[in-house]
This record gives sequence, structure tokens and C-alpha cells, in this order.
Amino acid sequence: MTIKDTPVEWEIRATETPFVGNKTSVRTDDVVMPDGTVVHRDYQVHPGSVGVLALDDEGRVLVIRQYRHPVRHKLWEIPAGLLDVPGENPLHAAQRELYEEAHVKAEDWRVLADVYTTPGGSDEAVRIFLARDLSEAEGERFAVEHEEIDLEYDRVPLDELARGVLAGELHNNCLVVGVLALLAARNGDGLDALRPAEAPWPARPFES
Repeated sequence: MTIKDTPVEWEIRATETPFVGNKTSVRTDDVVMPDGTVVHRDYQVHPGSVGVLALDDEGRVLVIRQYRHPVRHKLWEIPAGLLDVPGENPLHAAQRELYEEAHVKAEDWRVLADVYTTPGGSDEAVRIFLARDLSEAEGERFAVEHEEIDLEYDRVPLDELARGVLAGELHNNCLVVGVLALLAARNGDGLDALRPAEAPWPARPFES
């Protein structure tokens, strides 16, 4: 048996969108179960996101500390952002986020992992990239606002971040997945064996 996720869509009898927000919305579907019953399923409709695990030549990961109001925490995270434009190339979005959040550019890009963050309650899909060969970006820094005004930056050794994840000290989804995926890649076939940056992403199809 091959352990692989497969696309399946059960019958939907009715659907409505009781809430529409600035970036996301909430949808209610009436879904037919295998025994024929019909149940309500509420979930967040999300445009998708990208995250960037930026690794420098000293084996350190670029991290950002940001306040996240829903969980009432300042979390250490990797640069990340929404796919604001339908069909947007996720690599281009990731390059933009790395520039805007950290004023850094990278020459080597790979796909680390594709994940659904909370598939029981949201259709959000995230592609996490590995970015290497880092350098300071040219031009003016992006103007920040709201929570981003209070951002803190650091570069932390990968193994130290992994220790923090396993100790329950670091909780951001993209950071956790990115760090553990990078460790698995490093201890497996190597970073150069990772998927290319333009690898297909069925969860969020895009044009090259």
C-alpha cells in the first residue's frame, strides 16, 4: 500500500457563506456521509500561504518574532504570507515575503513541504520553501504597519530551533514543519534532492 494523500470529494447538497472577511470567509456545506446522512460542515475558506525557511551559510535560520492576537503570544516564525492574487506563483510570493519581512534575497530555492494547516476546519494550504545563498536585498525597506511594527529578528542554528520545537517552546506551524522537514532532508538524500521551487502544487494551482 502506498501512503499518499488522494483527492476525493463527497457530494454536497447545499452550500452557503455566512461570513465574508477581508482575506478569508466561512463556508457551510451540507455533505453526504458514507451512510447517506447529511451533515453541516463549517470551515474557513483561505487563499493559501507561503513560508520561507531561509538558511544562511553558517547553518542558521532567519526567524521573526511577531505578536499573534488569536493565540495571545509573540511567536518565533519564519517569513510567511498570503497568496493574495488568485493563481499567483507561490515562488514569487515567497520571494516577495522574504524581501518585505526581512529585506533579504536568496539565489537558491527549493520546496521543503506542502501542508494543510488545519484540514478539519480550514482549506488553507501552505507551501514552505527552503531559501539558500542569502544576501541583503537592494532598495528601500518595505513600510511596515500594525503588528509588523514590533517585529524582532534573529538568526538561530537549525539544531537549536529543533530542540525548541521538541521541548514545546516553539509553536508556529510553518516554523515547526520547516525545521523538521529540513532536518529530515539533511539526514536523508540531502538538500539538493528536494523538489524544485516550481514543482506542481495541486492544492493551489499556479502558472509558471
